[in-house]
Amino acid sequence: MQPLPHAKNPTATRPGRLRTAWQSAHKPTTGVSRPIQLLAYAVPLAVLPSSIWRLPAVLDDGIGPGEQAYIVFLSILSEALAFTAIGLIARWGEVFPRWIPLLRGRRVPTRATVITSATAATILTLGTALTLVTEILGTTIRGDALPANSPGEAGGWETAWFYVCYAPLILWGPLLAVLTIAYWKRRPRSTGA
Repeated sequence: MQPLPHAKNPTATRPGRLRTAWQSAHKPTTGVSRPIQLLAYAVPLAVLPSSIWRLPAVLDDGIGPGEQAYIVFLSILSEALAFTAIGLIARWGEVFPRWIPLLRGRRVPTRATVITSATAATILTLGTALTLVTEILGTTIRGDALPANSPGEAGGWETAWFYVCYAPLILWGPLLAVLTIAYWKRRPRSTGA
């Protein structure tokens, strides 16, 4: 008895659901240049170090369950929001995916996407710039002195590690701005979009 052709190597003919979902979520749509594609992939990677840096705080004995949940939630939310930058180059940023009820298959409004992305890019750029300036000055955003338990005040390798993990966040806003402009230029606009 001869084995079925697909039984020899089932992954060669039929990739798993996760792999298929990953590929379709990251696959750029027509008209996206390679540099813009790389910039889109850089956004979640720029956010990842700060998200990972926060997670060991969950194991700290002085933090309650609510704060632990908040830290985990903030890290996951940051990565999820950063991943939306890939929508500016992918098919799901132009046509709603079929798993979204009521919207599946409909065109994503260009103007709404651009306004939302441009607003986010502006807020992220100004926010990280303000945070950078206040960190250099050694103050909080309100102008108070940084508390002694601030990561930037710890000294030694802890402070260096904090800066290494949070420095890439400075790129999030500007990268999102470039991706937004590229999305705007690539997408056709109509009066209703």
